[in-house]
Amino acid sequence: MFNCITNSNFNFSFQELIYKGKVRDVYYLKDNIIVMVVSDRISAFDVVLPRGIPFKGQVLNQIAVKMMNETNDIVPNWLIASPDPNVCIGHLCIPFKIEMVIRNYLSGHAARQYKKGERTLCGVKMPDGMKENDKFPEPIITPATKADFGMHDEDISKEDIIRRGIISLDDYEILEKYTRLLFKKGSELANERGLILVDTKYEFGKTKEGKIVLIDEIHTPDSSRYFYSDGYSKRQMKSEPQKQLSKEFVRQWLISNNFQGLEGQKVPNMSDEYVKSVSDRYIELYENITSEIFIKSDSNNIKNRIFTNTENYLKEYFGV
Repeated sequence: MFNCITNSNFNFSFQELIYKGKVRDVYYLKDNIIVMVVSDRISAFDVVLPRGIPFKGQVLNQIAVKMMNETNDIVPNWLIASPDPNVCIGHLCIPFKIEMVIRNYLSGHAARQYKKGERTLCGVKMPDGMKENDKFPEPIITPATKADFGMHDEDISKEDIIRRGIISLDDYEILEKYTRLLFKKGSELANERGLILVDTKYEFGKTKEGKIVLIDEIHTPDSSRYFYSDGYSKRQMKSEPQKQLSKEFVRQWLISNNFQGLEGQKVPNMSDEYVKSVSDRYIELYENITSEIFIKSDSNNIKNRIFTNTENYLKEYFGV
């Protein structure tokens, strides 16, 4: 049950460089091709927790692949293939140093700031008189800086992004357009599955030809928050917590155990029972978000499986 991949150090054919993020390990190959291995690491409050979650990487990767395939008609993306449940292969892009966060409800980080008395988030005004999980009059975009490993993402306004030269105005307007298109499509897909897409984040990059494309994950429980449509209004009228599908349950567990990633705080112990419960919850998320039964991949020798499947694909791709 507790077989996981929490680190990788593969040596694929045509490999030139490795980069390790919070959850994903990226292998740079020749001809501007990258292999992204989605690990079972789990992070919260920009901290990687000490234990991996079985099948979490598979859940995230397969949701992302499905969602990219369902949205590539409206926004281009970096994906070429997924030869293994934990692997994506795609085009190398130069990432923008900004995450495009879009919110349709006062939840999560926005709700926490609102409770502190803030009425402006990333330069965007939030109406007075809202309560947690209320819907905004229209979706708001609240960008965040893309932090390096071990650092915290920070809220930033569109005006500051342009003023500081992080992204040009022309490029930012494309990112904003793509963000709204993806969120509209993601919301429609969620509604078809009895869910509400509450908020999410998108990351974009430029190909070597200068084309702006969607990169990384999309509409996964790590990057998005979902509510169940059924009972939303009734729970909101009664000021009851919403039943949701996201990684928020992990954050709330950490908060209840006095951890929010602040200096001097210690990550609470993750028991076998808790790790299994998180794994089960991720599988539940997969089945609700995709409307498909989750099929567990062979976890007897995860690294060998990943290497073999990926290497076989690469040899065929490069014609070896």
